[in-house]
Amino acid sequence: MPTKRTTLRLSDERQQLLEEASEIVADDPEDDPPTSDVIDAALTHLIESETNIQEARDEHPPHVIQSIANTSVLALRYRTRVESRWRK
Repeated sequence: MPTKRTTLRLSDERQQLLEEASEIVADDPEDDPPTSDVIDAALTHLIESETNIQEARDEHPPHVIQSIANTSVLALRYRTRVESRWRK
């Protein structure tokens, strides 16, 4: 199967997000991880976060999950569902 390739348009905001994410993924201050590793880590985190939120709903009241898990990417609608705020 051929590899899919794409070109990322790096706006100033996206470049800043990648730099901040790179710092999180880096092993130490001198490490400069490849952008593909940073993107892989971010996608994995997003998927795992959504799974963790869904699983936590069995053990914790909605207001607890909401206060801990709300981000600009995932939001917990009180007593209803997890939804993405991106790409509506």
